[in-house]
Amino acid sequence: MFHRTLSTQLSLELAESPAVALLGPRQVGKTTLAHEVAGSRSSIYLDLESEKDRAKLQDAETYLAEHLDKLVILDEVHRAPGLFPVLRGLIDQGRRAGYNNGQYLLLGSASLDVLKQSGETLAGRIAYLELSGLTLLETGRGSQDTLWLRGGFPASFTASSGPASMRWRNNFIRTYLERDIPQFGPRIAAETLQRFWTMLAHHQGGLLNVTHLARNLGVDVKTAQSYIDLMCDLLLVRRLRPWHANLGKRLVKTPKVYVRDSGLVHALLNIDTTDALLSHMVVGASWEGYCIENILACAPDGVQAYFYRTSGGAEIDLLLLWPGNELWAIEIKRGHAPKVGRGFYSACEDLKPTKKIVVSSGQDNYPIGADIRVMSLEDVCQLLNGNI
Repeated sequence: MFHRTLSTQLSLELAESPAVALLGPRQVGKTTLAHEVAGSRSSIYLDLESEKDRAKLQDAETYLAEHLDKLVILDEVHRAPGLFPVLRGLIDQGRRAGYNNGQYLLLGSASLDVLKQSGETLAGRIAYLELSGLTLLETGRGSQDTLWLRGGFPASFTASSGPASMRWRNNFIRTYLERDIPQFGPRIAAETLQRFWTMLAHHQGGLLNVTHLARNLGVDVKTAQSYIDLMCDLLLVRRLRPWHANLGKRLVKTPKVYVRDSGLVHALLNIDTTDALLSHMVVGASWEGYCIENILACAPDGVQAYFYRTSGGAEIDLLLLWPGNELWAIEIKRGHAPKVGRGFYSACEDLKPTKKIVVSSGQDNYPIGADIRVMSLEDVCQLLNGNI
């Protein structure tokens, strides 16, 4: 059992909102966290992948109206199409009865857009949180390389051995391809989608070239774009947006694409040991994606993520835009004595960020130059989490 850093925010949102949607890929720990948070209050749990529990919601309004005084946890809420309009009425009914907050906790394996059922958003009645895989703050500093190799899915990270972890990830990929993905979109041949997913792993951290992907996959561009959209909606792939401010520079306007879990990158590429990873050409891009996911999982709500690149070679791996327009520039390097290139200095001259940080794979924390600091990944996460 890991203490998830999101648990405090989840409890806070339940204390302030009638409904909370907790989103994240399958097997990331949503149900465990929901039960942990709900343990101190009267609650009921319905797994909507269970025929027995779905049957209880055939007349959802009548059934749920009997439990207005409890926290109702609805797991895999996408399996009950049309439930959101019912919840809207029940939330208003509960408010009239004096139950203003903490009525519903909805667990979903897809993005906000997919979970907006029947056009009903529950605006003003629901808060949305995203649970990532395990982060370095949750597993501890000594686990950095294991977490990077195996990824953040709890069952993969805690597997009894490296081969057992790899088997779990391969089974996870197969289950997603054959059973889970078809629930959210048109049926796609599992072999085709696995080839596409593997292409993205090979292209980890690269600029998204849908035309190139479509040509290699043997499909049209529109179809390839729909595959990207689906993987992003399922929170398995991240499109990192380019910085778009008008600076009088020729900016790269194409997003970068990452398979979000480093363990899945390695499983898709058959990388089963740390030695194999360190000798693979994807090692730098894998480390970059791993750091980005940890950083964004620890960043406060409202922080927006971008990258910056110009045609002249100025580049920053990760830009964090804070509410109030404060800007942090983060460069990610694999190594214990990272050196910053001219492109980073040039980009900082363009953007004038408040903080300039270089994330290394070591544990040291020291300045290089007047206003740039080398930090470990854990220290950056602690800084974002308000602990240092």
